[in-house]
Amino acid sequence: MAFEAVKRIICAVSISIILFIPLTVHAENPNGVICPINCDQSRELYLTNPPLKGDDIRELQEALHTLGFYNGWRHGIFDAATYEAVCKFQGKNGLTVSGRVGEGTWDVLSMAVEKPGQSNKMPPPQGKKVILIDTRHRTLTLLNDGEPYRQFPVGIGKPETPTPIGTWKITRKAANWGTGFGTRWMGLNVYWGIYGIHGTNKPYSIGGYHSHGCIRMFNRHVEQLYSWVSEGTPVIIAGNPFLYMDPAYKMMRRGDVGTAVMEIQSALKRLGYNIKVDGIWGSEMEKVIIQYRKDAGLPFDNAVDRAVYVSLGLKG
Repeated sequence: MAFEAVKRIICAVSISIILFIPLTVHAENPNGVICPINCDQSRELYLTNPPLKGDDIRELQEALHTLGFYNGWRHGIFDAATYEAVCKFQGKNGLTVSGRVGEGTWDVLSMAVEKPGQSNKMPPPQGKKVILIDTRHRTLTLLNDGEPYRQFPVGIGKPETPTPIGTWKITRKAANWGTGFGTRWMGLNVYWGIYGIHGTNKPYSIGGYHSHGCIRMFNRHVEQLYSWVSEGTPVIIAGNPFLYMDPAYKMMRRGDVGTAVMEIQSALKRLGYNIKVDGIWGSEMEKVIIQYRKDAGLPFDNAVDRAVYVSLGLKG
């Protein structure tokens, strides 16, 4: 996305709204849950009958094709041709030739695919820094005193496990934080799970919707960003939380978490209901939903459905 489009989003931020999101900063996550599970922890891939299938296998085939080890159709099926290509790659790169793809093979494969070029000579920005992530265009822009300074492509969460839209801040920085998280990790203060901006050993996921909610970057890019920002740096994730769902405007009930839940809570709070805005639907929120439906003349239920979205003015 061009920087002019970024500036239009900045204008939206300046009036304190990005598609319903109140610009608030929340406390550090107390739950100890990651994205809401370990978002980049890979399953082991190997030849079996029936064969394993999935987007991770398609990514593997794309990477092996780029490196000249696989010439077949990238169909996402771990077949004999994929097995042979994995064995060739492992043999050429000093790995144990097993035909099985675990984190070690993914790490070496990632380094081979990324092929970092010359280091970027841009000096560190000296002004007030803000990170702006556009979930529609899958870009991360570093703002310096309100102006775009550097933009990077990113991979974000799948619709069923979306990236948390809203305004957060970096609360933790770490190098080599864990398996599958690349070379750098920057954690965010999201209430309902541990989400972060981090590197990846799946470079083919950059630019797409593949994670469990974290923001993935090429390792060479996240290393540069990591050196420029500090703990406390604001992170604005822009998008519409109700469209970025699976399905859009889905029915929600107790146990759901996320930005969409937080927006329902915010709408109810504006109407005077005593409700905590934390994106976590527990027993207290359930009581408020039941009461709101009664007050609004809606049928008895404990769910947020189309009638509630419309009644709250969140859907036409």
